[in-house]
Amino acid sequence: MPSLLRLRDDTAQPLYQQLEAQLLALIENGTLSAGTTLPAERQLAESLGISRATVQRSYHMLRHSKLISAHGRLGFVVRGGRPRLNPGMDRLKGFTEEMRELGRTPSADILEQKVVCDRSIASIFGLPSTARFLKLVRIRRGDGIPMSRETAWYNLAAAPDLPDGDLSKSVYACLSERCGVPLTHCDQTIEATLPLPQEIEIFGFTEPVACLLIKRRSYTADNRMIEYVEGLFRGDMYTYQLRLNV
Repeated sequence: MPSLLRLRDDTAQPLYQQLEAQLLALIENGTLSAGTTLPAERQLAESLGISRATVQRSYHMLRHSKLISAHGRLGFVVRGGRPRLNPGMDRLKGFTEEMRELGRTPSADILEQKVVCDRSIASIFGLPSTARFLKLVRIRRGDGIPMSRETAWYNLAAAPDLPDGDLSKSVYACLSERCGVPLTHCDQTIEATLPLPQEIEIFGFTEPVACLLIKRRSYTADNRMIEYVEGLFRGDMYTYQLRLNV
C-alpha cells in the first residue's frame, strides 16, 4: 500500500491531511476494500519517511469518520467507503445547512477575502464596472474532509456589512441576520469537469477525478442579485437528486 501514496513537501497542506485524503480516496475507489488491514503506524511511517504521530493523526481522523476501526493487535481495519452524499435540490440552501442536514460537521478554510472591482463580474450582476464586490475563496469541509473549493462574489451595495461578519461559517446566515438581505431563490447550473492541479492537491487526489462545477446566481425576494458563486465539488462523493413532477 505505501507505493500507492505520494506525499509532497512542496505544498502548504500538512502531511497528515495529505495522507488522510489519499487513504480516503483509496477507500472510496475500492482499492482498500472493506476488511483490509492497514499497515501498522510505525511501519507506514518508516516506509513513507514521516513521523509516527503523522500517521496516528491521519488514522484518528479516518476512525472518527467511521471509515476504519481498531481491532486490537490487528491494528486498524477498513470498514468501507461512505455512501455518496445525496443533497436535495428542491430549495436554496448553503453548504453549512446542507452538511448539517446530511449529518456532517461543516467548516471552511478561507483562502482569499478581499473587496474588488471586477468588470466581468459586474456584467454578470448587471452593475457598473466600478461596482464593489466581496470576493471570497474558500475550501468547504464536511467532517474535516475537503468537499469543495468555491469562489464567490457578493454585491456590497446590497450587503455593505458582509466583510465584517464571520465568513468561515454560513455566509447565507450572515446575509440574512447581519445584513438583512436573505436569499430566496437562485439560478443554478451543474456541469462535469476535471480539477486543476491546485484542486487535485486540495482534494488529495493522486490523479484527476471528475468533479461537478456548480455555478449559481442568488437573489432576494425582490429579484436583486446578491451572490455569484462557482463551486467545484468532488465527484467521488456527490450525487444530486431531483424530483420532477408532471
